[in-house]
Amino acid sequence: MASVDIRDVKKAFGSHAVIHGVSVGIDDGEFVVLVGPSGCGKSTLLRMIAGLENITAGEIRIGDRVVNQLPPKARDVAMVFQNYALYPHMTVAANMGFSMQLRGTPKAEIEKRVARAAEILGLAPLLERFPRQLSGGQRQRVAMGRAIVRDPQVFLFDEPLSNLDAKLRVAMRTEIKALHQRLKTTTVYVTHDQIEAMTMADKIVVMHDGIVEQIGEPLDLYDRPANLFVAGFIGSPAMNFMKGRLESGRFVADGGAAVPVANGAAAKSGRATLGFRPEHIAVADDGIETRVVVVEPTGSETQVVVESGGQEIVCVFRERIAAQPGETLRIRPNPQLVHLFDETSGQRLN
Repeated sequence: MASVDIRDVKKAFGSHAVIHGVSVGIDDGEFVVLVGPSGCGKSTLLRMIAGLENITAGEIRIGDRVVNQLPPKARDVAMVFQNYALYPHMTVAANMGFSMQLRGTPKAEIEKRVARAAEILGLAPLLERFPRQLSGGQRQRVAMGRAIVRDPQVFLFDEPLSNLDAKLRVAMRTEIKALHQRLKTTTVYVTHDQIEAMTMADKIVVMHDGIVEQIGEPLDLYDRPANLFVAGFIGSPAMNFMKGRLESGRFVADGGAAVPVANGAAAKSGRATLGFRPEHIAVADDGIETRVVVVEPTGSETQVVVESGGQEIVCVFRERIAAQPGETLRIRPNPQLVHLFDETSGQRLN
């Protein structure tokens, strides 16, 4: 195991820059998730750690070694890809042990490590099967097993669950997290799915357009997003936003709705953007008057889309709501849990 230290790393393809001076510290044994929309640079950064992409500027350390100029095989990392990358003509056991075979590892050692990895991943009954005889989840476990047998310093995962159906994705992310808790190997995991990031990570790195927007523990990012981008990206359903003014301890939206604000925000004034999460809204007789657009009961909760001043607001209620489309519903965001952002820069104000 080893730490990974990314220092002011940049990447350009010709004149087109895609990574703009990213710095991230990953502690020994930590599970770090790089998350962001497609094209934000997260997979490129992962490939630079692996040695599959050259670094234009900056420095990457794995343990106490600068690895900028080292080939992938010398970095002691193991990568799990989105498309499994299994050899179709080899059995599960042969796929898992092939990299060690190339390095000249004795056959007995290969068999021992493959058996150990198969036991950890529940693959023991499948070792003589071929990839075509496996389900998507089983193939992904074989790809993970191939990484485990190498006993690397760092695991790298590049959107490993994106080819799986929704139910299997939930099961596999639990398996990967449990695997990390068992092996304690430093792990860097790339995904565009913020639910995966929230449920799996010790630390999340939110990326956007080749820069790091915020680094922190999952609930830190949820509770105190640094800017509008992070606020809108972390959380499902996404945070609601309103533009308006702060005045006399309340926020007055451009559409006329007034929302009380608490804590340090009450002393501020001027233009701002108010953010509040769908689950931090209550029905209140003295709340904002809205018109119900859509009601979506899911059993455990009810999602209601309402409209106020020409803007849609998504609400999530744990209790059953009897409202029907077209009816009036008065709602109030929790004043203690609202977020305020600078209208121009998007940076957090409170």
